[in-house]
Amino acid sequence: MNPSTAFGVTFADELARCGLREVVLAPGSRSTPLAIAFDDLERRGKLRLHVRIDERSASFTALGLARASGTPAAVLCTSGTAAANFHPAVIEADESGVPLLVLTADRPPELRSTGANQAIDQIKLYGGAVRWFCESGTPEQQPGAAAGGPGQFSAAAGGPGQFSTAAYWRSLACQAWAHAAGAAGGLPGPVHLNLALREPLVPDAGETPEPLPGRPDGQPWTRFGQPPAAAVQLPLSALNWPGPSAAAALELPWTERGVLICGDGSPDDHAAALAELAEQAGWPVLAEPSSGARRGPNALSSYQYLLAIPDFVAAHRPDLIVSAGRPGLSRAQTAFLGKAGVRHVVVGQGPDRWADPQRAATDVAAAIRLTGSRDSTAWLDGWLRADKAARVAVDAVLDTEPAICEPRLARDLASALPAGALLWTGSSMPVRDLDCHMAARDDIRVLASRGASGIDGTTSTAIGAALAHEGPSFALIGDLAFLHDTPGLAIGPREPRPDLCLIVVNNDGGGIFSTLEQASCPGFDRLFGTPLGAALHHLAAAFGVPYHLLDNPDDLPRHLHGGGLRIIEARTGRAAGAGLRARLREAAAIAIAQLRDDHSQ
Repeated sequence: MNPSTAFGVTFADELARCGLREVVLAPGSRSTPLAIAFDDLERRGKLRLHVRIDERSASFTALGLARASGTPAAVLCTSGTAAANFHPAVIEADESGVPLLVLTADRPPELRSTGANQAIDQIKLYGGAVRWFCESGTPEQQPGAAAGGPGQFSAAAGGPGQFSTAAYWRSLACQAWAHAAGAAGGLPGPVHLNLALREPLVPDAGETPEPLPGRPDGQPWTRFGQPPAAAVQLPLSALNWPGPSAAAALELPWTERGVLICGDGSPDDHAAALAELAEQAGWPVLAEPSSGARRGPNALSSYQYLLAIPDFVAAHRPDLIVSAGRPGLSRAQTAFLGKAGVRHVVVGQGPDRWADPQRAATDVAAAIRLTGSRDSTAWLDGWLRADKAARVAVDAVLDTEPAICEPRLARDLASALPAGALLWTGSSMPVRDLDCHMAARDDIRVLASRGASGIDGTTSTAIGAALAHEGPSFALIGDLAFLHDTPGLAIGPREPRPDLCLIVVNNDGGGIFSTLEQASCPGFDRLFGTPLGAALHHLAAAFGVPYHLLDNPDDLPRHLHGGGLRIIEARTGRAAGAGLRARLREAAAIAIAQLRDDHSQ
């Protein structure tokens, strides 16, 4: 067995032993040994392989698989610029704490810096965006080694030396898995392995490659203890949120005027425990859709409208803010988080990660414990009354809109989804419309790429998440995000296909810019609006994806039914959308002013 083939089958086998179940391949020549090995593992039912022709789409598909499953997924490519196309997904995985194994095949050292075809500098290509990097060394034949024995091969440039090749390659796979999964003690995230391989890259004629020996009974070479649980049982008798170490919890005296703010990136168990804590403490919950905390009776669905009203904010100044994840969907929310003189406790994502762009945090903690007893509900009641008033006013405007509009589409979609559904949302206007109009639900899961909030790979990531989700999946994205990732629709006839309904809001350009200061700039439409006039139905037809045009907002529930990958287009207008959002803010402000007047009488 040639060295590259030996490495491929052994390394892939060990990753499967660690728990790898999803691999995405962007085809190429230099990655052949691993591609063949992963294909063989799929044939034996050990994992599932997904092939994508575009490296960026491949990496974001893997990102979605890992984000939805919470388990490392692997993405593999050949050498050269193929590896560079993984970079945006690596950045998102880093910022969002998504476990990702990035496997880049490479030319051997003697071909680097020689002008050899498809050879670039891939060493530490992704810089500090990965949890761990390793240049694996080039598998090679050891002179004089007995054919077929475990010591037949070595890895040059940092290879195993005195110990067996099997031990090195298998230990390397386990180490990469542990760093990606967070089992090594850090936050889960991307890991980069650069794998230099020499020809021959295919098995010898007539050979059936077998991996070098591993542990008995299919066990991984190295086992890692489970990282501390992110959250454990919440005692109902005490206002306490225990994190990784209850003994290390930050004790806070209970205050009536507390607020919980949760943004994207809050682990699911964190979010659920924090929402329960807020319910016991009598605090309003200001939770973004993808935080996992928009649940329970204290979760507000119109809080962004409330935070945009100066009089309301002045009258509802908190004594304590507890925040988790990465909140930041509006300037009003950002300003509220940055209030001076307010104790602000940030629950960190991991041992070295917490979100505080306002530099206003007074404490960072892995766990919090409230002391004292709750003795009033007036503070919470005030928030809930205002939220209800704003919601009624906003809904009244939306219900009278004759045409399809983005805020109503987001509201109605979130309400119409079946229990157990996954909703992937784009990072621009879709997630903001959901934030302003989505009612609290604990029976669906909302995800988004809010780590770096890029437009990259939106369709591919949603497809990956849908493939990992056990149940129906939906995605709400804009036309530019959809067009930006057109290759994401290129799924071959033999590939696993998702049960995913893509709802594409087509306002012919970048709708978010119509709500910003840039809308008054000369040349706005060309520089920021960027209308393309794309015919999305033709694009759907090109890839053989079923397509429906949503003409009437009342028809949305009917169009959502179905299976497989399908597209619903909702055509809207950017200028009309900006005007509608202004009217919604005005309606909410009038309702809150009336509520204040009624309360003062």
